[in-house]
Amino acid sequence: MSAADSLLFSDLPAAPDYAIEEKFRSQGRTAIAGVDEVGRGPLAGPVVAAAVILDPSNIPEGLNDSKKLTEKKREAIFGEILGTSHVAWTALPAHIIDATNIRAAALEAMTRSVTHLPVKADAALIDGKDVPDRLIPIGKAFVKGDARSVSIAAASIVAKVVRDRMMIEADKHFPEYGFAGHKGYGSKMHRDAIATHGPCPLHRKSFSPIKQMYEPGR
Repeated sequence: MSAADSLLFSDLPAAPDYAIEEKFRSQGRTAIAGVDEVGRGPLAGPVVAAAVILDPSNIPEGLNDSKKLTEKKREAIFGEILGTSHVAWTALPAHIIDATNIRAAALEAMTRSVTHLPVKADAALIDGKDVPDRLIPIGKAFVKGDARSVSIAAASIVAKVVRDRMMIEADKHFPEYGFAGHKGYGSKMHRDAIATHGPCPLHRKSFSPIKQMYEPGR
């Protein structure tokens, strides 16, 4: 983290907490959804978003940015989140990402996740800088939100576990790419497999280096 980033994020708590949610609750908004997505960067697989409304009287312990947790810890907390919270997730596949772009697909997945919650959210705390158009009436974006809000952290865990499980399943159908290991990200092993076998239906044709394979003259 640069010196500028250190100043910008000097107000980050030691771990995500419920302070942001409490501010919304003081305004009379009680169905507060944390929203996050996983999978903007991979060369293959879906982008997955999740929305989670925590029970403030039964918040699972250990909630944090999914990237800061081990796979074993994520899986354990994932089960606790499902058992105590209102949860929805959306996975949009490669062909939809290619038909629009990854930013649009991620925002659409976030929107669908909030609208598919079993209860209607009256606030949506969204990780990042963007609020999807259809969520503007209830949404607020928080940079590094998964480090600030336990609701967003919970959504990051759900999205990560769901996507990882999907890529592990994908590995059974396309074992030559090693999806279970790299989860679709652009590791050397993955790039070498694409060069050897070409892309499969899970690959994002609008992403380099796959995009070059479809350019005229190649």
